[in-house]
Amino acid sequence: MEARPYIGGQAVLEGVMMRSPGSFAVVVRRRDGSLSVRERVMPGGRTGLAKLPFFRGVASLVESLRLGSEALRYSVDQVQRDWGDDAPTPPTALASLLRAIGYQLFLLASVDGSPKDGDKTDKAQRGIGPMLVIMVAFLIALPQLTAYLMMKIFHVDWSVTSVQFQVLTGTMKLTIVLGYLLLIRRMADIRRVFQYHGAEHKTITTYEANEPLDVAHARTKTTLHPRCGTTFLVMIVIISVVLFTILGAFLPVRLTSSRLLDNALFFLVKLPTLPLLAAITFEIQRLFARYCTTGPLRALLVPGFLVQRITTIEPDDDQLEVALASLRATLFREQGHAGDGSADIVFPTYAAISAAPSLRA
Repeated sequence: MEARPYIGGQAVLEGVMMRSPGSFAVVVRRRDGSLSVRERVMPGGRTGLAKLPFFRGVASLVESLRLGSEALRYSVDQVQRDWGDDAPTPPTALASLLRAIGYQLFLLASVDGSPKDGDKTDKAQRGIGPMLVIMVAFLIALPQLTAYLMMKIFHVDWSVTSVQFQVLTGTMKLTIVLGYLLLIRRMADIRRVFQYHGAEHKTITTYEANEPLDVAHARTKTTLHPRCGTTFLVMIVIISVVLFTILGAFLPVRLTSSRLLDNALFFLVKLPTLPLLAAITFEIQRLFARYCTTGPLRALLVPGFLVQRITTIEPDDDQLEVALASLRATLFREQGHAGDGSADIVFPTYAAISAAPSLRA
């Protein structure tokens, strides 16, 4: 049987992005019910170190964030065009800040793997900087600061390099990330993004099961998926406890005469290890997704699945149509039914794209 192309994806505002080794597509539902499609070729593949274990994990994360940022910007542009002069009352400054950080955090928690071949274009470079800042803040700086303050409050004198401090920091990471996701889940627009996230998972699962790509089959699938970025985020927290404990074993119990300075120095020591953390997590999640989806080993996926119940919500049929349309647009190029460049196309209905013999029809 001919190998089928690998598909990854991500939810965006009122839409879904899908990608394969040779194709990238975003579909956004407009207010009039039409589907705006942006698709383009992803030429070439990874070469050199980017193909090797561990190195490919870092390349995959950077690539996913680039494509995710591009897809999110496209969806925001479409939604803003639809509102026009009828835009709702601007939210408060606090709500705007929560929403802005929420989108970036959700981008990290929703990038679902990466194709075997990478995108070598220069598009989507913007957006990675803010995403990396959010990653460092929520996964390193804020949890470590919170753990330090907790020790001060409860008069505990653990070294920043100790196992106890790493476990406390890991607990703070999960508390902060999960708490924030639960908070922004209450916002109407982000709640809809979480529904599209569920639609994306259902669609990819339908494709991987080699079933017909229609709403009836996709509706029966679970909103949970082993390659989800949410699972990746949970695994990063767990693995970081182990990695930073090993790192601390090579350092003195006290780095300076000040606990505050010890925290600052250990934070700086951690930063260069982030690529290694991402690489190790990528390889472990890759193994879990391949060998732990059935049988007793599936229990290893439970922590990620539990958190996915926050970042995915059961979608309606219209949202499933958008995810299916995005997958169809991606497969059109994989099957040779698209041009060599890129295009923005509008289909009046989902039925129009599902019945089209090619993306240009």
